[in-house]
Order: sequence, then C-alpha cells, then structure tokens
Amino acid sequence: MPNYRDEAVVLRTHKLGEVDRILTLLTRNHGQVRAVAKGVRKTSSRFGGRLEPFTVVDLQLYEGKNLDTVSQVDQLASYGRDIIANFPSYTAASAIVEAAERLTREESSEKHYLLVIGALRALSKGEQGSDVILDSFLLRMLAISGWVPALDVCSSCGSEPESFSVHTGSVHCPSCPGAGSVKLGQGGLEHMKALLAGDWPAVAASAKPTKDNVSGVIAAYMQWQLERGLKSLSFVERT
Repeated sequence: MPNYRDEAVVLRTHKLGEVDRILTLLTRNHGQVRAVAKGVRKTSSRFGGRLEPFTVVDLQLYEGKNLDTVSQVDQLASYGRDIIANFPSYTAASAIVEAAERLTREESSEKHYLLVIGALRALSKGEQGSDVILDSFLLRMLAISGWVPALDVCSSCGSEPESFSVHTGSVHCPSCPGAGSVKLGQGGLEHMKALLAGDWPAVAASAKPTKDNVSGVIAAYMQWQLERGLKSLSFVERT
C-alpha cells in the first residue's frame, strides 16, 4: 500500500472498537481524508494526545480500501486548550470544523486548509470576537468553495443595493427584488464586505443589531448552499 505524508487539521474523531479512533482530517494537499489511528485510546499510546480536534499535525499515512491508517504523527500546533477554555470560542470552533467537514467532502484546496487553520488560530488568541471570526470564516469558506457573494451593486440594474439574496449571493435595490432577499441596508452590506475582507476595525465599528442581522443572513446563505443547516450554529454564543 502506498504511503504518503501531509499536514492536516483534525476536524472530528470517533471511537472505533476498544482502543482505536477514526479521524476526519482536512489535509493541505490531499483534501479531506478519513483515517484510523490504531491504539490511540490506550494510556500507553505514543501519539493519542496529538490527534484531538483543533490540532494541526504532520502525518505519515498509508492508503487503505475504505480508511487510511496513521503510522506517524508530529504535532505542529494545538489550539484546543485555549479554545475549549472559552465557551463562545469552543462553540464557534465547533461550527467552523463542521462547516469545513461539510464543504470539503467532495473537493478542497490548500486555501480551505489555510482558512481553517487561520480561524482556529484567531479563536485561540482571542484577538477578535468569536462570533465575528465565525461569520468571516463562513463567508470566506463559501467564497473559495465557489459561492462568492457579489456585494457591490444591484445585480439587475447596477444601482445602490440594500438587500442580500441568500439563494444567489447577489444584492438588490428596492426596485429589483430578488428571490430569497433579506433587507440589510448599506450598513449590513458594508459589514458583510468587512467580514469577507477581514477588515477587523470596520467589523468592530458595526453596531450589534447589524452584526446580529448579518449573522442570521450568513447562516441562511450557508444553509441554502448546503441544503441543510449546521447543527453547531444553534449553540454559538453571540456577544
């Protein structure tokens, strides 16, 4: 069986048998990978603690018919301790890895991997609110997956928009209503632009009602594209 090596972030883990664990990994170069880590739940395991969610690792794996197998692990970064210590950060991180798992099942790129790493790092540092880090991540993740929101001018007539369509990702003016449009006003649309660009001073300047409205629209946009909502979003704490 061919062996390969890659960097990966651990998205999810499941128990397998008495001592093994199944991992859902987002790798840098091989997309999403499901692999078994044998014996990692034993107290004597050499690398069990390195394969927890929110951990970045350098892995040696060999290919299997249904599951690959982890043969060697070096930890590159662990964001779990700082994230789990803060409940809002933990709920946001849970939504981030769920979205990443859903959006990279069929196809992914290095951009997806780096975006997940960046979001988890930001949550662990706590330099921005966990809710806006999550919203920014979801918008960017959708964008690099092919659903790029067009936020500048009305998609029908080119005039100043005030609503966003969760069906198409386009914006509309009052005279050109679009399917699934939600009125956000210029303030809400500017906040979305700031989230998409990672303009944190502009994000911080937005009023809480604006942030809350945009969060709901982003969740609805994600749900429409995935045809199902993210379970973790219902537990996210908004500040």
